[in-house]
Amino acid sequence: MSPGEVPVYSTGGRLKAMERRVKIGEVVLRLAMCGLGVLTCALIGTDTEVRTIFSLEKKAKFSDMRALVFLVIANGIASGYSLIQGVRCLVAMSRGSVLFNKASAWAIFSCDQVMAYVLLAAVAAAMQSAVLGEFGQPEMQWMKICNLYRKFCNQVGEGLVSSFLASLSMVTISFVSAFNLFRLYGTNKGRGSSSYTVGM
Repeated sequence: MSPGEVPVYSTGGRLKAMERRVKIGEVVLRLAMCGLGVLTCALIGTDTEVRTIFSLEKKAKFSDMRALVFLVIANGIASGYSLIQGVRCLVAMSRGSVLFNKASAWAIFSCDQVMAYVLLAAVAAAMQSAVLGEFGQPEMQWMKICNLYRKFCNQVGEGLVSSFLASLSMVTISFVSAFNLFRLYGTNKGRGSSSYTVGM
């Protein structure tokens, strides 16, 4: 066992089964987050609508709003990260007996936290822009645009729902990674009649 690696001890098969369920749940969440993030990028990144206004063609696209650009970039990065971590979990499960490493547990926990916060910030910014697009801001003389670009706004709304679900998945994943990390420092570590290791 190399320095920094900590075996997880168990007093029975039930705890080992729980560990496996937690790991399976993490894989499902990470793959779901990846799929929802890709769906968000596809919905918003391909969203365009052309309208003719006073004989002039006006094209609405996601790159016209910085909040939507930020949302697409954030979901793209989070999707790639979740895919990599999902593959890591599957490899660890296939090996069956892998040691927890405190350094890698801290790295995963920190990255999951960052991804969760970035996604929540991106969704919040995009939702604010969507509200302004739908209702405008008369006090600031900002016109609403969704009455002109209804298809564009509807597709953005679908992308926001997908991104919101992706952010919820990422928040849940961050709780799982926190559990995986801080139990290494629990008072029961090192106790028990038998031990086993689970991949991180």
